[in-house]
Amino acid sequence: METYISVESSLTIITIIGLFFIILGYLNSKKVTNNKNYIVGNRDEDKFSLTASLTASALGAWVLFGPASAATWGGIGAVIGYSLGAAAPMLFLYNFGPKIRKEFPKGLTLTEFIKKRFGEGILKISLFLILFYLIIFLIAEVTAIASLLNFLSNIPLWITSGITLIICLLYILKGGFRLSIITDKYQFIFIIIIILLSLFYILNNLNISSLDLINKNSPNLLDQKYIPNYTAGLTFFIAVAATNLFHQGNWQRVFSAKDNSILKESLFYSSIIIFLTVFWMGYTGLISYSLNSNVMPDLAFFDLLLDKKNFIIVIAVLVLALSLTLSTIDTLINAISSLIIVNGKNISQHISGKDIKIKTNSIILIICLIVFILASKGYSILYLFLLADLFCCAGVITIFYGFFNKKISSNFAHFSILNGLLFGILFFPSTDFQSSILVGNLISATLFNSFITTNLLFISFAASIIVPLIMVLVYSLRNSFR
Repeated sequence: METYISVESSLTIITIIGLFFIILGYLNSKKVTNNKNYIVGNRDEDKFSLTASLTASALGAWVLFGPASAATWGGIGAVIGYSLGAAAPMLFLYNFGPKIRKEFPKGLTLTEFIKKRFGEGILKISLFLILFYLIIFLIAEVTAIASLLNFLSNIPLWITSGITLIICLLYILKGGFRLSIITDKYQFIFIIIIILLSLFYILNNLNISSLDLINKNSPNLLDQKYIPNYTAGLTFFIAVAATNLFHQGNWQRVFSAKDNSILKESLFYSSIIIFLTVFWMGYTGLISYSLNSNVMPDLAFFDLLLDKKNFIIVIAVLVLALSLTLSTIDTLINAISSLIIVNGKNISQHISGKDIKIKTNSIILIICLIVFILASKGYSILYLFLLADLFCCAGVITIFYGFFNKKISSNFAHFSILNGLLFGILFFPSTDFQSSILVGNLISATLFNSFITTNLLFISFAASIIVPLIMVLVYSLRNSFR
């Protein structure tokens, strides 16, 4: 099998980068004085550290695979939708964040607000949605880096999965949120520099302008009449935007800002950086497909960078991938830890008490073992994300609308979320995207309009959002006339 760098070189780079962050962890671990400090630090983050952390933790290894992959079949619409979807949560938090900080000046998690507003029933549903999403995200990130190392060096998936998780666990369980912020600064710098270098390298290596190339070889990907441009764009916008509102890592950063002014500026700047980065990564998918229509969608970005097998570029790709992966994985592990520490007794009466941190670490180790096993299987990264996204989409309208409309009762919220999830799952496509539980299984696909059968993913996400939205609006109107 063709390789771009030797196994020894790849493992050496992973080890060096890993040791760097592990040492940082032990140098800063003494600053963690209690559980609150472990979850949100000292609540004194400045503009640069918060912007860097919001950006680095949002841009995981998925950005190397997902946007470019989506672009090869969804066109420019998928690129724009993915970019807006990734950036939109920061703009939503621009409004939600200060309001929730005002209500919970000592807040640690979004779930505290959910419990106060809706009670324990919706809290448990929300905890399931959030933890399910975070764990799937963790699996996808580890799978992504393992798949990349397998592609570059033919290293077995389980080796990279194990090493990556061990590196993160060795420093994040020791240093907590504060360390995640510190490491994010370094990872942010690596990410921005290498992404910019990739832009200049790829565009300068083309014989004609990128737009001319795409228009010449793949005009449908830019065509306004190409339906997937719209359905893919809307799908990714709904999925990514809705899901990231439930990301505990984002809420930790909201609560860690020194003040609301710093929070708003950091969210604004990070949204711009995230949009531009995701847009560029998606755009590389359009370029790659236009040069080679047989390119593997997940590897479209790498097909452009690694065509000449330049050793320096291969190392840069490795550093970029590891920086993206570690910044996201440590955020995810710390986010899961914080939810268990704060809401452990709501999950189980056994997860509470003075030794909650020790119990939490034990649970994290079990979760990481499951992640290791699943990541070693190499399941589709994009498909894993989409499944987790669907779950969060079903709850986003009811929960966030309910923050501002006090007429939404806990019982109705419960009913609304479950209905959104039910309708979404009925249309959610199988791994080959050709059928779903409802379309092609319970009911013959021939009985459905061709738009539905060819856009199952879009219909699935639209249903999970629209069904709760209609229910919430009707419920609110009925109550307003009483």
